[in-house]
Amino acid sequence: MRLTTKGRFAVTALLDLALQQSNRPVTLADISQRQKISLSYLEQLFAKLRQSELVDSVRGPGGGYCLAKDLDKVSVADIILAVDEPIDATQCGGKENCHNDGKCMTHDLWAKLNDLIFEYLGDVTLKELVDNQINQQSDGIIPLLDMRETNAA
Repeated sequence: MRLTTKGRFAVTALLDLALQQSNRPVTLADISQRQKISLSYLEQLFAKLRQSELVDSVRGPGGGYCLAKDLDKVSVADIILAVDEPIDATQCGGKENCHNDGKCMTHDLWAKLNDLIFEYLGDVTLKELVDNQINQQSDGIIPLLDMRETNAA
């Protein structure tokens, strides 16, 4: 299973937005600075998140982004799918042409893993992630990792 930087960054950015949002929009520059994600990359991600109606943009002075849905209505799977991130452990991308233009012996195993991963990520809401971060902060744990360090993994 491969989840690329695009999916990880989108989840991290929306979690940051959810944690920072109060009565005012949050700028991408602020998210970029806190999470060490390139501003131009965030702009690309947020264009897709806005198209998927997960965020709303506010123009002008004091503008930025805010969540378009309640925290408990947004799953991690929603975020990943919004940025066109495939969740796929199969070698063939689900096309069943992984072995001599046919289905390989382990195709069904990896397809089932895809289903389980997607089901799990669909059950994890942004609210759960926010609550977890708030609990970790109150326990003295440093919130949200510098995403540049996870790229090497």
